[in-house]
Amino acid sequence: MPPIREMLAEYDITEQQWRVLRVLAEYGAQDTTTVAHRSCLLLSSLTRIAKTMHEKGLITVSRDSNDRRRQTLEISKAGQHIVDCNQNSAAKIVKGFKKTLGADNYEQLLDLLALLEPDENQ
Repeated sequence: MPPIREMLAEYDITEQQWRVLRVLAEYGAQDTTTVAHRSCLLLSSLTRIAKTMHEKGLITVSRDSNDRRRQTLEISKAGQHIVDCNQNSAAKIVKGFKKTLGADNYEQLLDLLALLEPDENQ
């Protein structure tokens, strides 16, 4: 985590906020349950994190017109700017991980981590 924390320090965001930004940048607007799952956060934690991110102007939050309890999160221009500015740094960090682990071990690590993801169909 130190290389990632260093990368994010300039923008005053946490690793968890970074994960939310990356998920929203990659998948677009989503409900909070989906964002929590894809960013590996508890829904209760995401609620607090999203509030802070909304206050910082990194995301927008809207309510579903049919179910007022359901919220949709979307990355803002400011949030997308942070993702865009850090793409090269993030790629270098991943390259360092691959170099340390070796390409095969790195791919195996990703495969093993994927096994921990809950099945979205269950």
